[in-house]
Amino acid sequence: MKRPVQPALAFAGMLVFGVVWGAGPRAQAPQPSPSIDDVIGLKRVGSPALSPDGRLVAYTVREANWDQNAYETEIWLAEAAAGEPRQLTNAPKSSQQPAWAPDNHTLAFISDRDGRRQIYRIDIRGGEAEKLTTLEEGVNSFAWSPDGKSIAFTAQDPVTDAMKAREKRWAEVELEDEDQRYTHLHVLDLASKKARALTSGAFVVGAFDWSPDGARLAFDHRVTSDPSDGGSADISVVDVASGTRTAVVAQAGPDANPRWSPDGSRLAFQSSMAKPFFYFQNSVIAVVTPGQAKVESLTDAFDEDPSLIAWTPAGIHFSASQRTYTALFTLDPASRNIRKHQAGDTWIAMQFSPSRDGTRVAFVASGPSAFPDVHVGAVSALAGARRVSDMQAQLAAFPAHAREVIRWKSQDGAEIEGVLHKPSDFQAGRRYPLLVVIHGGPTGVSRPQPYASASAYPIDAFLTRGALVLEPNYRGSAGYGETFRSLNVRNLGIGDAWDVLSGIDHLVAQGLVDGSRVGSMGWSQGGYISAFLTTRHADRFKAISVGAGISDWMTYYANTDIHPFTRQYLKATPWDDPKIYADTSPMTYIKQAKTPTLIQHGDQDARVPVPNAFQLYQGLRDQNVPVRLALFKGFGHGLTKPKANRAAMEQNWEFFGKHIWGETATSK
Repeated sequence: MKRPVQPALAFAGMLVFGVVWGAGPRAQAPQPSPSIDDVIGLKRVGSPALSPDGRLVAYTVREANWDQNAYETEIWLAEAAAGEPRQLTNAPKSSQQPAWAPDNHTLAFISDRDGRRQIYRIDIRGGEAEKLTTLEEGVNSFAWSPDGKSIAFTAQDPVTDAMKAREKRWAEVELEDEDQRYTHLHVLDLASKKARALTSGAFVVGAFDWSPDGARLAFDHRVTSDPSDGGSADISVVDVASGTRTAVVAQAGPDANPRWSPDGSRLAFQSSMAKPFFYFQNSVIAVVTPGQAKVESLTDAFDEDPSLIAWTPAGIHFSASQRTYTALFTLDPASRNIRKHQAGDTWIAMQFSPSRDGTRVAFVASGPSAFPDVHVGAVSALAGARRVSDMQAQLAAFPAHAREVIRWKSQDGAEIEGVLHKPSDFQAGRRYPLLVVIHGGPTGVSRPQPYASASAYPIDAFLTRGALVLEPNYRGSAGYGETFRSLNVRNLGIGDAWDVLSGIDHLVAQGLVDGSRVGSMGWSQGGYISAFLTTRHADRFKAISVGAGISDWMTYYANTDIHPFTRQYLKATPWDDPKIYADTSPMTYIKQAKTPTLIQHGDQDARVPVPNAFQLYQGLRDQNVPVRLALFKGFGHGLTKPKANRAAMEQNWEFFGKHIWGETATSK
């Protein structure tokens, strides 16, 4: 059922507008090995969950169901010490978020097999999964109580009677910023199978954690689910028996993701420490004693954004990016000393799940030649962790392309890193065409991993075709500290372009790249930078692909669901400083444009609304620039179905095939 079917080339799931690039029969493009469908169809692991005793690890495996045009996920189980993994669930749709009961042999998980996301549990020793909830709105997330007798979960409130009455009278009318629905915390008693709400009111519950004695739940909450209100997050504690809620942290700025200390006396959490929330600034791990006002920051000296995992007897565990790699850290809350646990110098380790005592951990790791797999090992010796899954075997027949991290100086002297992909048959002394793939964010980061791209850009197929691929970690990228992430404040597009162009110049100077055969592409912020390049630096590129990119910051500001983004990066609204909005907008330079451009955009995108795509498209048409706009019908900011990913990748394959390799293509 989930085996890919090789299709005729078609632009599925969208409307296509544009011009014809070539006439006559379509040239036969060389077939990449592996195919685009092969890369999309690779099984990928995630969500490792180590049993409390550290003996077993559950994890998910995602694969493409081409018949249903969906990605489906099932749960697998492996011994931490030895043996082969086995599949635990096998049902329609997906089973996700495995979590162990304290007894070490019961797993709960969320599945949409019956249409909505509900909680199920299964005994790993045998038997069928049992459905535990039947909520109309489904379940967001959940956690076992320490005694295993209850499960706490969050769920969105049902549609109110007032909303139903208005819909009946007015039909499809939405009142912006008024139709708020909230998410609240509930507890399910497993003996009676009855659930009751623990919180109510005009706020949205996010992350939560049981106290070690099971008497309380700490949780973060914000005023609405609007992404613009993320900075309003505070922390409270609710008494499970009575439902009494007590505010614990209510300072300015976001305070979120609470985790109890092993003795239940304190809470660790991520915080801006009463400072205004800015996307490019570090947060810290702070601690507080419920009932006391003092909030203490523990990681001021750590120059990155820590992601809090758990507080165990071994210390406070968190993860963080370290340039192009990632690592696990343990913080001693008394001394504030931080120990780094890295699986290897070039390992990308993430999704950590520690044992109850904090001495062992399950995680997903990959590297320049290693596909992501689940590993289990001692926290103190991650380099010796055992690989318990074998997704790497899927690459056995694939070309072994090389990936390396390179560095160069940007126009203003800033040091920039990037991931350079080389084809498996790379020849020194040859100048290759170059394709630049720019990550989103801007606080994303590109990492050296094989066959990682399965969304819009067929990186590995480009390598097989005979190109080099550069993924620049331009200013603003995560992993390089707060100062670096702040370098594009009031410098969006401008400084980012310096970093991309200087990287190209660096490779040309090294004799690796043919500077007359360069293309660029990217999604979200990467799409914005590509749009900036196609208008302001048009003479440098043979072709540019813009995925969900910003064309005009004023249009973006007025339409996006995260209005604070531009206010923070440009330090103004468009009404306060129209010049900075113009200087950093691709549309300002549209009269200079001449590079053939492919635009790809979801027509339901709330993060980068689709008017940005139409502005760039019409502007390029007015300049008689070859342009094509592909609207992905029903999609938001990302492409989440395999056929849409296939369409986007094939479009880019053909587009750059024409303009970089000189092949003929026609619109369909």
